[in-house]
Amino acid sequence: MSSRVYLTALLLVLVFTLTGCNFEEPIDPANGIWDKFFVYPLSWALDYFAQLLNPTNNPALDRYGWSIVIVTVLIRLLTLPLMVKQLKTSKVMQALQPEMVKLREKYQKDQQRLQQEMLKLFQKHNVNPLAGCLPVLVQMPILIAFYHAIMRNEHIASHPFLWLPDLGNPDPFYILPVLAGLTTYLQQKMMGMQNNPQVQILMVILPIMIGLFAIYFPSALSLYWVIGNLFTIVQTYFMRDMYKLNQEVASK
Repeated sequence: MSSRVYLTALLLVLVFTLTGCNFEEPIDPANGIWDKFFVYPLSWALDYFAQLLNPTNNPALDRYGWSIVIVTVLIRLLTLPLMVKQLKTSKVMQALQPEMVKLREKYQKDQQRLQQEMLKLFQKHNVNPLAGCLPVLVQMPILIAFYHAIMRNEHIASHPFLWLPDLGNPDPFYILPVLAGLTTYLQQKMMGMQNNPQVQILMVILPIMIGLFAIYFPSALSLYWVIGNLFTIVQTYFMRDMYKLNQEVASK
């Protein structure tokens, strides 16, 4: 679980670093693998749904904001199997916490033996703790490509949405940064991260860091992050109830 938090932090730092890059180059699938398979498909999807929502090209309609919402939900649906696996792994890891604590106390002076016993425990319960990191690894290229698609698509950057003057600049009212931090905290809490003493501090630091980064992110990217978090929160809520129901049925 802690690896997942570290990867999320790394992802945000990487995207934040990209804010200093030059994005004046137009999106062209002939430019290379990155544009062809990542940036162009996302930019095309955003343009497609924006046009679908506003066939008359009425500038008064907030088409690109809703297009970002739709594309974000579609991306989350495509990565849903990975999220299901992550939630299952998280539940098993929570159940194993008491045994893991005992092993740490027993072998606190022998780290090599501790790692061996931990590995045996994971193998016994058929769980891979690194499986929880997979959704974050998948999100890395998507989030970076989304940033490129937003900054290099001239239509998105200058388009308003709800209270936002334009999607290419940070939220001047700081609503999205607050929502980004809050939804990240709620997402972590629903995933059961507060039960892991190793990541309790990170559970507080990460939402704050995301909120601070979102102050400087384009509003479109912050919107993508918030919608993605909300999707995960709702998904986790229903899946957690289904998991409990399956356990109750299995125990009867």
